[in-house]
Order: sequence, then C-alpha cells, then structure tokens
Amino acid sequence: MFVDYNEISDDAKVWVYPSSRKFYATEIPEIEQKIKTFIEGWKLEDENFKVSYQFLYNRFIVFIADGENSTISNTDIDTSVSFILELQETYKVALLDKMNVCFKQGEFVQYKELKDFKKLVKKRAVTAKTIVFDNLITNNNDFKHNWEVPIEESWYNRFL
Repeated sequence: MFVDYNEISDDAKVWVYPSSRKFYATEIPEIEQKIKTFIEGWKLEDENFKVSYQFLYNRFIVFIADGENSTISNTDIDTSVSFILELQETYKVALLDKMNVCFKQGEFVQYKELKDFKKLVKKRAVTAKTIVFDNLITNNNDFKHNWEVPIEESWYNRFL
C-alpha cells in the first residue's frame, strides 16, 4: 500500500536508482505517474505492506518499502527491478548501474563512470568536501543520514 514517506520506519528497505541523465521536465509528470501506479499495485494483496518513493534531483528514483509487518521476497524485488528495466527502456537511461558515481558540482548533480571520477579526483576537480551520493545504502535510516555525504565520509574516500 502506498503511504506518505513520513510514515515509513527507519528500518525500511531502500533501493536507489540513479539515472544516467537528468530527466527532462516534460518527462517527470509521466514518470511520477508510472511510479505511483506501480507502487500502488506492488504487493496489493498484502495490506500490511507499506511502500513509498522519492523522486529527487530529477535524477534519482528511490523505493522505500517497510517490511516490518510484511515480508519482501525475492519475487517482490524482481517485480520492482522489472519495472525499473521498463523505465530504462522507455526513457533511454541507465538506472541499474550503481557503480557509477553521482556527485554535486554546485547545484548540479553529475553522473560519471568510476574511472572518470577517479581522474577528477586526481586532477582535484573534486575534493574531500564534494558531496557524493551513496547509492548502495540499504535502509531508510542510512538514506536519511548517509546518502548525501562528503567524499571524505563515504566509501569513495579511498580515491582521495
């Protein structure tokens, strides 16, 4: 059942899907409608299942599923990944490559392959204070507190 994000517990499972490009303003309403429709129908038979989403920086799709009173099976995860694959195909973006790096440059979010990000670090185009997005986080507490962090506080600090 779709619920407001504020109703989701800190222990809820989180999946972050970074887009290889910023979604266009003309695409966003349609994408958000598709996400809402998917979420409202995801595990519809389980009335204890609470799920929400965030669509951030016109680039990140985040699913937050509270399995506190419900089980999230591999089949449920496969269903969500199939939906993400459909979005990838429709909008010609990559959403499942979590090893690419997303980081802020001023008010803009950049998306780079890891090898290109390492070159930026070497050239000092990014610093220890540059904000990166840790798209490997797995729960809502980490999403709230550790998703957007300076490089020096992330696993990317090994490249400094």
